[in-house]
Amino acid sequence: MTKKVINVSNAPKFPFSPAIRAGDFIFISGQGGFADAEGKEVKGIDAQTRQCLENIKNVLKAADASLDDVVKVTIFLRNVDDFSKMNEAYQGYFPQDYPARSTAVTGLVVPTMLVEIECMAYSPQY
Repeated sequence: MTKKVINVSNAPKFPFSPAIRAGDFIFISGQGGFADAEGKEVKGIDAQTRQCLENIKNVLKAADASLDDVVKVTIFLRNVDDFSKMNEAYQGYFPQDYPARSTAVTGLVVPTMLVEIECMAYSPQY
C-alpha cells in the first residue's frame, strides 16, 4: 500500500497534511471552522460547523472523493451546550446513511474555535 499526501491550494501551512490517502482510505485532518477561505472570522456553532464541513468537502474533492465516501467522523466541541445546534448543521451535510461518529467535549487549540471535525473516507482507486 502506498500513501499520498492530499494538498489543498488555499490550506494554511501547518506541520501536518490536510489529508493522507492510504490505499482506498482517506484520512482527513481536523478541520476548524473559525475562519472562512478568505481568513474572515466565522462566529457561532452553526456557521463554524458548516465551515468545517465545507473544508472537508474541499479536501475530499482534492482526493477525488466526496462526503458520500465518509465512513467515520470525529467531532470535538468546546461546549456541550452546542451539541444540538452542531447536530442540526451536521445533518444538512449527511442527510441519510450517516457515517459512524463520535463526539467529544474538550478544549480546542484556537480560542475562537467552537468545533473541530476530522473524518475518514473509503474511496477505492480504480
